[in-house]
Amino acid sequence: QVQLVESGGGLVQAGGSLRLSCLASGRTFSSYTMGWFRQAPGKEREFVTGISWSGGTYYADSVKGRFTISRANAKNTVYLQMNSLNPEDTAVYYCAADTDILIRRSTSAYIYWGQGTQVTVSS
Repeated sequence: QVQLVESGGGLVQAGGSLRLSCLASGRTFSSYTMGWFRQAPGKEREFVTGISWSGGTYYADSVKGRFTISRANAKNTVYLQMNSLNPEDTAVYYCAADTDILIRRSTSAYIYWGQGTQVTVSS
């Protein structure tokens, strides 16, 4: 069992930055592929980025070049650095854990989820 707790969300102006953190419980964190998803009001939850146990990364086109995912296995933490934010990035952001070694985009692939953290970008 893995518990995930996100933090770092908030209100930021367009063009600003935020860094989200996701703290995981459990001793096997380093073996999981970790993903960040987001869900805007009235929309489906969508893949943002993922990082494999070995550090490989994959980004959705909408955030490529602006967002950076990283992980610190010794701290059981995955991060999402978000730069050049725009109002379209407003959403609840969730981190999730997958046991597969590949980075998958589907929400159904991830077995553990955090409660989410709100990110609001004002224009």
